[in-house]
Amino acid sequence: MARYRGRHRAPSRFDGAGRVIARTALAGAVVGAPLAVAPSAFAASDATWDRLAQCESGGRWDINTGNGYYGGLQFSPSTWRAFGGGEFAANAHQASRAEQIVVAERTLAEQGWGAWPACSRKLGLTEAATPRQAPAPAAAQPVRLSAPVTNGDYVVQRGDTLGSIAADHGVAGGWQGIVAKNPALAANPDLITVGQRLTL
Repeated sequence: MARYRGRHRAPSRFDGAGRVIARTALAGAVVGAPLAVAPSAFAASDATWDRLAQCESGGRWDINTGNGYYGGLQFSPSTWRAFGGGEFAANAHQASRAEQIVVAERTLAEQGWGAWPACSRKLGLTEAATPRQAPAPAAAQPVRLSAPVTNGDYVVQRGDTLGSIAADHGVAGGWQGIVAKNPALAANPDLITVGQRLTL
C-alpha cells in the first residue's frame, strides 16, 4: 500500500541538507563516544621499567650519548613524539623518570615489548602486561624533594628543570634569573645535568 503524501502537509523540520547534517552529527557522536572515555593503558610495574632501563641505558634516565636514542628507555625522537612525549620535554632525557614511564606505557600498549627488542628478550618480557587505567590528564604533579641549597648554590637532581628549580626556590626572574646568574647556561638553557652546581 502506498503512503499518502498530502499536498498541504507541514514542511519537514529538516530539508535535504539538514538531514545530511543531522545524520553526520549523529554518526560523529556515535563514533567519537569511545574517544571521550579515558582509554585503558597497558602498564608494567615500576620495578620492571627500572630493570628495562638498567638494560637499555645502565639505569640512567637522563642519558644522551649522541647515538640518536635518549633517556632511560632509549627513545628515538620520533617514537617519543608519536606517543606524546612532547607534552613533557623535547627529548626523553630531558623528562623525569615518571614522565618517561608514562610515554613507555603508551608505547607498550601500541607496540608491545617489541619496542625494546633486545632487552625485553634478555629480561623475558614477552607476556602481555596487566591492564591499568591511564591516569587523568590533570593529575597533580608529585612532590619532589629539593637538593639542599647552601650559600646560594644548588646541585641539580634527576628530573630538575630550570623552571622547577626557580619555582621551588623562589628565584626572582624564574628560570631566566638562573641563566643570568649562570652565564654558561646561556648557550643552551635546556641542557642541565645531574650533579651540576648552579648559583641561585
